[in-house]
Amino acid sequence: MRTAPRSPADSITPIARYLQTLHARYLPCQEGAVADYIPELTKADPHWFGICLATRDGHLYEIGDTRQAFTIQSISKALVYGLALEDCGEAHVRSRIGVEPSGDAFNAISLQAGSGRPFNPMINAGAIATTGQVLARGGKSRIARVLAYLSGCAGRPLEIDQDVYRSESSTGHRNRAIGWMLRNFNIIDEEPTDILETYFQQCAIQVTCRDLAVMGATLANQGINPITRQQAIAPDNVAHILSLMTSCGMYDYSGEWLYQVGLPAKSGVGGGILATLPGQLGIGVFSPPLDAQGNSTRGIQVCADLSKDLALHLFHNGTAPPPALRLSYDNTQVGSRQRRPPLQREVLQREGVRIRMLELQGELVFSTVEPILRAIELQSGTCAYFILNLRNVITADAVSLQLIADLQSVLTERGIGLLLCHVGKLATRLLHCGLKTETLFANDDFALEECENRLLAHVMGAHWQERPALSLAQCELLEGLADADIAWLDQRLRAAHYGAGEAIVRTGGAGDALYLLVAGSVEVQQARSGNQAGNRLEVLTAGMSFGEMAIIDRAPRSADVIALEPVVCRVMDLALFNRLDQERPDLKISLLHGITRRLSSNLRRANRETRAYRGSP
Repeated sequence: MRTAPRSPADSITPIARYLQTLHARYLPCQEGAVADYIPELTKADPHWFGICLATRDGHLYEIGDTRQAFTIQSISKALVYGLALEDCGEAHVRSRIGVEPSGDAFNAISLQAGSGRPFNPMINAGAIATTGQVLARGGKSRIARVLAYLSGCAGRPLEIDQDVYRSESSTGHRNRAIGWMLRNFNIIDEEPTDILETYFQQCAIQVTCRDLAVMGATLANQGINPITRQQAIAPDNVAHILSLMTSCGMYDYSGEWLYQVGLPAKSGVGGGILATLPGQLGIGVFSPPLDAQGNSTRGIQVCADLSKDLALHLFHNGTAPPPALRLSYDNTQVGSRQRRPPLQREVLQREGVRIRMLELQGELVFSTVEPILRAIELQSGTCAYFILNLRNVITADAVSLQLIADLQSVLTERGIGLLLCHVGKLATRLLHCGLKTETLFANDDFALEECENRLLAHVMGAHWQERPALSLAQCELLEGLADADIAWLDQRLRAAHYGAGEAIVRTGGAGDALYLLVAGSVEVQQARSGNQAGNRLEVLTAGMSFGEMAIIDRAPRSADVIALEPVVCRVMDLALFNRLDQERPDLKISLLHGITRRLSSNLRRANRETRAYRGSP
C-alpha cells in the first residue's frame, strides 16, 4: 500500500518549503521503468517518490513516500565493504578486491586480468567478494552480522523481505556464475553457496528513504549514527567507503555524476539513492523507475537540483566549516541603549523574551545556516522578533543568503519579524535576494531598539511613545524625596533649554553640573571623530538624569550628550551640590542614594549583558 505523502507545508523552515517545491517539480515525471529482472521488484508502484535530508546532528527534512519500505539492493554494497574492512583488515580486502572504476554495468562479469580481482566492490563481482570477507562471528551468521551492521547505520532494526530474497535467489544464475569464478581465482576461500545466499539476502533488506538519509548522515558524521549516537561504522573505514562511492557508486554513470552532482553516492535497483556530503549531511531519494544505467530517474534529477540549488557539490564546499551560531540571547538579557521610562521597562522585562538575537560567525553555507533556520523554527512559537547579527560573519554564499531571505518571507507570513544587523558589504546581496531594506540595520543597538519599539507598540497601544514634560518630582533620581525637599530644589535648580542637535555636554568638559531631564530626549555618545558622530552609548528620556559621576569625582566629562529634540533640563551645579552638606544634609544623602541606585542598575545591566555575551544563562 502506498504511504501518504509527508508534507512540510506547515513548517516554517525554508528548507522544508524547498523540498516541497522540489518534490512537486518531479512528481509528474514519467521517465524510466521499474526493474523487472528480479520478478518481485516489478510490484513496486512507479508513483512512489520520497526525498529526505538528514543533518549531521540528526534532524530530518522529508517529503513524500519517505516511510515506504523497499529493498536496499546495491546500496548495501558500499556499507558492507566497511564491515569487511573491520573483519579482515584493509590489506587483506585490497588483495581480493580492487578500487578502480570499471565503467561496466553493475552485473558485468568483470575481473582484472591475471589476478582475477573484481575491479571494485560496487559491481556485483566485487560485492559478492566483499560479502565473502564478512565473517560468521560470535555465534552469528554472515547475514545476521550484515543485518545488525546495516541496522546500526539506519538507527533502527531492519528486516529482510523474504519474498524479494526468494525471487533474487531463484533468478540469480548470473551471480552464481560470478561466485564460482571468484572461487576459481581464490578471491573467496570457500564454496560460494553460503556467500551467494547471504548476498541475495543482503540485497533484500528492507529500508526506507528516511533510512538512506540517516545512513548518509552516519557516513557524514565519521560513522556515528546521528539518531542513536552510536559508532555504527569504524571511523577509519569511512573515508574508504566514501572514496569508492565517489568513484564507483553510480556504475558507468559515476563520472557524469561526480561532475554534475559531486557527492559520494550509491544507487540501487530498488529505486533508492544514498548520497552524503562529508561532515555535513546525508540524502535519501526513493523512486522506483530506473534509467538505462539502473539508477533512479527521479533520484538523479533530484540530487542534481539539490547539489546545484543548495551548493552541495563536494568540491564547492571543501572541508566542513565550523558552526555559524556564536551566541543566542533575548532582550531581557541584552537590550538597546535606549533607556526606557519605568512603564516601558516593566513591559520589556516581562515581554523581552519575545525578542531574540542570534550572533552568527564564520562561513555561511547551507550546512551552517540550516541549524540556524531550525533553531528559529523551534523558537518561533514564543518569539515575535528575531535578529541575525552578522558582525562576525566572514563569508556567505548565495545559497545561505537566499535561505535567509526565504526565512524572512515565511516568518512574515506568520506575523514574526526577522531583522539583520551589521550587514556591511553583504547589504547589496541581501537586498538582491529579496530582504526588505527596512529590516537591515547598521548595528545591533538600532535593531534591538526597532524590535523593542514594535513590541511596546503592540503591547501598550498606539500612544506608547507619548512623553509629556515631567515635573521635578517625577525624576527618577529624586524618587522618595519629601515634598519640602522637592520644593526647595525647585526654587534653586535653574532651567536650561536646548535645541535639537545641540551639545549639552562635551567630552573633556568640566564635571561641574548634574542634569535632570524633564522634557525631550538626549543621546549619550562617544566623542566625535572629525565629521563623524560618535557611537551611541545611551538614549535618555524625560525623568532621567546625566552627569552624576562627574559631579561626584570631579573628573572631566567622558562622553558627549546631544539633544535629539527640543530639551528642557533642570541643572544642579557643583556649588549647589556642595552647599547641601551644610544646608540640607539629609537631602544630600537622599541624592547620593539615588545616584547609587542608578549606578547599581547600570552595573546589574552590564552583568546581565556579560553573561549573555559569554553564553551563560
